[in-house]
Amino acid sequence: MEKSKKASESLTIMTNIVLPNETNSLRNLFGGELLAKMDRCASISAARHCERRVVTASVNHVSFDRPIPEGGIVVLESKVSRAFSTSMEIYVDVWLDDPINQKRIHTNSGIYTFVAVDEFNRPIPIPKMEPETDDEKTRFEAALRRKELSLILSGRMKAADSVELKKLFGS
Repeated sequence: MEKSKKASESLTIMTNIVLPNETNSLRNLFGGELLAKMDRCASISAARHCERRVVTASVNHVSFDRPIPEGGIVVLESKVSRAFSTSMEIYVDVWLDDPINQKRIHTNSGIYTFVAVDEFNRPIPIPKMEPETDDEKTRFEAALRRKELSLILSGRMKAADSVELKKLFGS
């Protein structure tokens, strides 16, 4: 597939208010509720990038840096950080929006991997992704290191074959 797309074309922004039935005993958003919201947001970005059906392949990293209280306005922003042959990495940032005090606090982030599939759920080729901003370029480069590490940990790549990780740790 020759076509390429910009990261900005996959930008997805979702806004929700945290309801009582979504909270734990501390009246903060359940981690699992947040993961589901992040997965939905990321899946839209993935579909926008490849213009195909997508499935979640993995949740590579999620940080729970700050709690999100009941009644809080949560804003999720996701974009493709890198596209490979059939899979793509999606970076999701989560913010607590306080319109009264005009503040936005970064609370969480996560990295998801999606695969584009055909009508028989077989992986299919996807467009390449072109980063534009400095942040997009940083995430683009880091995505390859994360992919290599994931392949090594799953036994699908030998550590000796890693190009990007050797750059970090030497050989």
